[in-house]
Amino acid sequence: MTFGTSTVLGYPRIGGNRELKKAVEAYWAGRIDAAALESTAAGLRGQVWQTLRDARLDAIPSNTFSYYDHVLDTAVAVGAVPARFRRLGLPELDTYFAMARGVDAEPALELTKWFATNYHYLVPEIDADTQFTPNPAKALSEYSEARALGITTRPVFVGPATFLLLAKGADPFARLDDLVETYASLLADLARAGVEWVQLDEPAYVADRTPDEIDALRRAYIRLGELEQRPQIFVASYFGELGDALPALLGTPVEAIGLDLVAGPGNLRRLSGAGPLRGKTIVAGLVDGHNIWRTDLRAAAVTGATVAGLADQVAVSSSCSLLHVPVDLDAETRLDTELRARLAFARQKVDEVVLLGRALRDGTADLPAPLPPIPAAWRHDDVRARLTALRPADRQRGDYAGRAAQQQDRLNLPDLPTTTIGSFPQTAELRKARAELRAGSLDQAGYAQRMRAEVEHVVRLQEALGLDVLVHGEPERNDMVQYFGEQLDGFAATDNGWVQSYGSRCVRPPIIYGDVARKAPMTVEWSTYAQSLTNRPVKGMLTGPVTILAWSFVRTDQPLADTADQVALALRDECRDLEAAGLRVIQVDEPALRETLPLRREHQKAYLDWAVGSFRLATSGVADATQIHTHLCYSEFGEVITAIDALDADVTSIEASRSKMEVLDDLAAIGYSRGVGPGVWDIHSPRVPSPDEMAEALRRAVAAVPARRLWVNPDCGLKTRGYPEVEASLQHLVAAAAALRAH
Repeated sequence: MTFGTSTVLGYPRIGGNRELKKAVEAYWAGRIDAAALESTAAGLRGQVWQTLRDARLDAIPSNTFSYYDHVLDTAVAVGAVPARFRRLGLPELDTYFAMARGVDAEPALELTKWFATNYHYLVPEIDADTQFTPNPAKALSEYSEARALGITTRPVFVGPATFLLLAKGADPFARLDDLVETYASLLADLARAGVEWVQLDEPAYVADRTPDEIDALRRAYIRLGELEQRPQIFVASYFGELGDALPALLGTPVEAIGLDLVAGPGNLRRLSGAGPLRGKTIVAGLVDGHNIWRTDLRAAAVTGATVAGLADQVAVSSSCSLLHVPVDLDAETRLDTELRARLAFARQKVDEVVLLGRALRDGTADLPAPLPPIPAAWRHDDVRARLTALRPADRQRGDYAGRAAQQQDRLNLPDLPTTTIGSFPQTAELRKARAELRAGSLDQAGYAQRMRAEVEHVVRLQEALGLDVLVHGEPERNDMVQYFGEQLDGFAATDNGWVQSYGSRCVRPPIIYGDVARKAPMTVEWSTYAQSLTNRPVKGMLTGPVTILAWSFVRTDQPLADTADQVALALRDECRDLEAAGLRVIQVDEPALRETLPLRREHQKAYLDWAVGSFRLATSGVADATQIHTHLCYSEFGEVITAIDALDADVTSIEASRSKMEVLDDLAAIGYSRGVGPGVWDIHSPRVPSPDEMAEALRRAVAAVPARRLWVNPDCGLKTRGYPEVEASLQHLVAAAAALRAH
């Protein structure tokens, strides 16, 4: 069977109204049973398949639905369930969620970023004792569901080489041959069920890979390609250029190879030099699956025609899964008309793919012209003038030793000071107040009164718990990026532009469409009110420029570095206003610093130079006596450890609980000499760690970092947790710090 001329690599699975999030959280809370959860899931899957069929997409993926994470789904499909979870004796679905979220008896799998996106995946645990066993039940069930609707689909799995490269354990890549045989069994099961095509995703190969790793990819697909009983194999790559992995794949018997020609334009040059591509279908990723701007269809068609001149067969696709963009632009009725005309969400991107596929097949040239440059009204000449006038001194503070002495004199903190990352639980009452404000049934004064009451509650609670540096809890914030986007020129917010971040967590990334400028102070009122309630220092809380870019949909008509500096200037002004209002500690979070690191080393230095420079531009306008914190979470920080040092923050809090404090070795290796707070409580799990568990984590930390520079804090903000577990866990955190101070 031929592949067809149009497909996508995946589609949003949360539902247009976040139906999956609501159902999963209801199941966790015990309000619905597994049958009700599965009924909701089946309805969502059917809607997606029918939407893609009705759009006239030729090839439709399945097995892209997930209750939590597609990497975890692949781990279950190959039997890579760690023994510590099997021993719990839970039903299959509850074992799955235990791996994702943890239970009292076992912490969850590590959670980290999916390449250069804000999606988080669960890291497989693979060692010599892992017993791979094929489990095709989910993929076959979804395939059968779609067939019952009259739709033939293509099951999708993470490919074996990428799966092992993402895993942790005792040399997981040593298990490649065992794992490939498990995939062989899966493919045979799919073929017996009538599956004609299977998609195996290998995005890890758009990063730098050793010759041995590339040879392993080649060997894996020679083995799978030579199977007598299997579907046709489509190996998909995305987020960049395959480099030397492309000729390796072309030399295997697989029938189709997917190339991202948006993030990886060099794939076309490499393909042109590969020689005849007989018997191969090239799936050309021409529509950006990672951003929301309309495709220049005429330019994309030219690229598609070039690919068609090189390969026997060509199909048009999204550059990556559409998981990373909102579901449907038609749900947005309040966006500016001129901006809306420039946008395409997942549903509209499917139409673009189909149109390009038709143009490629039929030679149709009736494609819309590209949009003109941004309107003059979207420019801020004063901001551009400030950027032009910047000097190196604008990104510098005094030396750390002098700053630290001034800050300690001003703050008088004990060794192992305790704090949190910023947010406190977003309760049902807070969400209700925000909804009433949007609906007009609550006025701004009434809303502010409710928020101030919550701020006071949070401050009093922290005082009672004995925390040393407090936060105001951020009750007024819907999201750490969206909140700022709604107050800055050059940003637009959506009503329904939800995107999955991890599990049931969804965010609404704002859209950066023009020059960024601060209209007025954004956080000063809330932070100064909190500080007025207590003598203990309260942190002003801001989101850093790199993270605001990474967790927004960013304009593509100017360099990212320029947009980052525009955001940084707005934050610089905010930091100065917080300092002038009496705040002695300001935290500027950059959890996305590693997330946006280019996957190829040759591009990384340029990125890190402007990313670090933007952070320092935002934070270098305050006095040395003002303590600057930053926060990073859920990434492999060893890859950017020198950049973390170069941020020059006085204190860096960092995710460390799921990764067992491994970041401390990286910090020690570079001689990191400023304050650090490795998280001792995994807030993405409902577990309440004991004081002893936290104390043990701190003992490991003290072995690498002197107590005078070590801070005690959770991994991340607390907005997704409930107050009972927050209060218990923070009591344990304070107790653990006190125990170590005593020794």
